[in-house]
Amino acid sequence: MVSSSSPPQPKEIPSDDKWAEEGTRRKAKWWYSTFHTVTAMVGAGVLSLPYAMAYLGWGPGTFVMALSWCVTLHTMWQMTQLHECVPGVRFDRYYDLGQHAFGPRLGPWIVLPQQLIVQVGCDIVYMVTGGKCLKNFMEIVCTNCTPIRQSYWICIFGGLHFFLSQLPDFNSVSGVSLAAAIMSICYSSIAWAGSLSKGRAPDVSYGYKNTSGVDSMFRVFNALGQITFAYAGHAVALEIQATIPSTPEMPSRVPMWKGAVLAYFINGICYFPVALIGYWAFGQDVPDNVLVALNRPAWLIAAANLMVVIHVIGSYQVYAMPVFDIIERTAMKRLSISRGLMLRLIVRSAYVALTLFIGVTFPFFGDLLGFFGGFGFAPTSYFLPSVIWLKIMKPPRFSISWIINWACIFFGVFIMVASTVGGLRNIVVDSSTYEFYS
Repeated sequence: MVSSSSPPQPKEIPSDDKWAEEGTRRKAKWWYSTFHTVTAMVGAGVLSLPYAMAYLGWGPGTFVMALSWCVTLHTMWQMTQLHECVPGVRFDRYYDLGQHAFGPRLGPWIVLPQQLIVQVGCDIVYMVTGGKCLKNFMEIVCTNCTPIRQSYWICIFGGLHFFLSQLPDFNSVSGVSLAAAIMSICYSSIAWAGSLSKGRAPDVSYGYKNTSGVDSMFRVFNALGQITFAYAGHAVALEIQATIPSTPEMPSRVPMWKGAVLAYFINGICYFPVALIGYWAFGQDVPDNVLVALNRPAWLIAAANLMVVIHVIGSYQVYAMPVFDIIERTAMKRLSISRGLMLRLIVRSAYVALTLFIGVTFPFFGDLLGFFGGFGFAPTSYFLPSVIWLKIMKPPRFSISWIINWACIFFGVFIMVASTVGGLRNIVVDSSTYEFYS
């Protein structure tokens, strides 16, 4: 992680509504960045990692996971440095940083669509995940209850967010985010410990799944997207750092990086045991949610599903808050209306309803992870920070920094193209045999 010479002066002021330095939005401590980042990163995607391993195999799967961990840690460091890369200016949003790097016209078109794809895509996936895990929880604890359609459970989960979405900003969801981070560690531990306790399944096979050549290729591409989905967080990194106070003696990048390193450590102890032990236990027959393969002890598996529900409640809000901010600022500017309860009620309720509708319509957990992982997460987490770094910091050609960043760009572009194609193709194939709203 090599920095370069001092950056050039800004081309433009990034935002006309900069967060007040003395306001409540700048009061966060360094550990806030840890649990916000853990909540954003260690999501339900961790439960699909053994399934991705089933298509990639021991060697390639472990290599891609380890390389992704290293690449995204490097790009997270870049994001923390770029937040205040211009003296006296804080780029509080990915959007603002994109404007500075690429200009006021081109910047929003490069950054904003990718960021929105990540944030909206995550919220759609979390709608599906929350509904499915609620369904699993109730079926375990109440075996005599009348089964309810999965679509209804997704709607019940979505209903919670009509209320939680009215919380005003990031600081107001800190408690929810902390609980979500704790739950993510707990259910990840249950997933790998339960798989280890269950032991290797009879006749377990670590060979590649038996599918046609073309289908196998697309499934491998989708598996790359599922791993990519697990390495999120960059799309909201600047918004998280914006809540931390900054002084010349203690710039915000110091506590933010401290929190991010701890978050990545937690990320590693969650991801690798789940992926490797889950694949070891079930081999090529592991489902796209490893908790589904665990059924004993029933109370522990029920608790794990409930923990997933609590976690994705917090994750949904962490990803939704920047979207709410973008939509509300746009409405205030275009429609000349003031920020208040009515605007918040209309905008946020409409957003929750949209993500709920899409989640109920396309509840393909594994396919959605692959598609959104490639289409949105690969740019924002793998290579867009490197592109911005090259544009702003201008490291010398063929220096270590220049080589590392171009390597991240090539790797990220490959992941983006492959997993987007694989995920989209699998959604089309799986939806052809799916009974909608069942």
